[in-house]
Amino acid sequence: MSAAARTLRVPGRHGYAAEFSPYLPGRLACAAAQHYGIAGCGTLLILDQNESGLRVFRSFEWNDGLFDVTWSENNEHVLVTCSGDGSLQLWDTAKAAGPLQVYKEHTQEVYSVDWSQTRGEQLMVSGSWDQTIKLWDPTVGKSLCTFRGHESVIYSTIWSPHIPGCFASASGDQTLRIWDVKSTGVRIVVPAHQAEILSCDWCKYNENLLVTGAVDCSLRGWDLRNVRQPVFELLGHTYAIRRVKFSPFHASVLASCSYDFSVRFWNFSNPDPLLETVEHHTEFTCGLDLSLQSPTQSATKDACMEGTPRELQASARDGGPVRKADRHQRVSLLAAS
Repeated sequence: MSAAARTLRVPGRHGYAAEFSPYLPGRLACAAAQHYGIAGCGTLLILDQNESGLRVFRSFEWNDGLFDVTWSENNEHVLVTCSGDGSLQLWDTAKAAGPLQVYKEHTQEVYSVDWSQTRGEQLMVSGSWDQTIKLWDPTVGKSLCTFRGHESVIYSTIWSPHIPGCFASASGDQTLRIWDVKSTGVRIVVPAHQAEILSCDWCKYNENLLVTGAVDCSLRGWDLRNVRQPVFELLGHTYAIRRVKFSPFHASVLASCSYDFSVRFWNFSNPDPLLETVEHHTEFTCGLDLSLQSPTQSATKDACMEGTPRELQASARDGGPVRKADRHQRVSLLAAS
């Protein structure tokens, strides 16, 4: 397949996450920050796409960098972001002002937030650099539960699309962990890499299969029925893998983005699993999503700056060295054909 990209540049912002609306085929939410979240504010961008390209439908400002975004599963206008000040923000795209509500309990940066895909429950889960995971009901002003066990910063939290009340987390402590909201204790601990794990995702077609992406440049698949060895390993990225997503249309297809500027599409069931490498970004690629409406469309975000991938890998955890530059965020939509 080949990919054509639509691009929108947003001066003064660095992209961290991109999420397609599960309701509106042409709508996309992007979480961004100034100065890589080290200082300055954050912006939530709501984008619409048409034949002429991308346009900003609405934007919201927050007083700290925004690192992740997730859409509500029961209201097409509502979404949640998380930020460097330890808070989550609830927004309504039908209203110009916001946020509607702020949830502030984490004591350090919140790097991940996800809204449960199980229709019978309306729950959110957040992961923070304070090494805790918190469970939220958006109608309640405080968290329902706090999960402890990770021994380093938490980079990713993702609900199971199959099992109500079950979610996974990935951490700088090199583990993938599986949790159940019915118990504050961890169900499964997988020593998945010998490096920080920056992302994880659940297969949409197999309740036992997850994938992890790490600083060691590898993607690994894990069958929860036997976690002694990965069921697949995908190699090709040359710097840390920032985000990984399974396809909503194909059981063995997934996509990954990396600090090596690339987006890669894979089919782990093939003898040669790499389907395509897309290098339309010119800087570190941090955000990635696959459209639920179109099997040929994905969204990516890069965070543009001067400096080396090694420097950005260091700053991913502790705000390491970042050179001053003419910085901007670039959002790209990939249409594969």
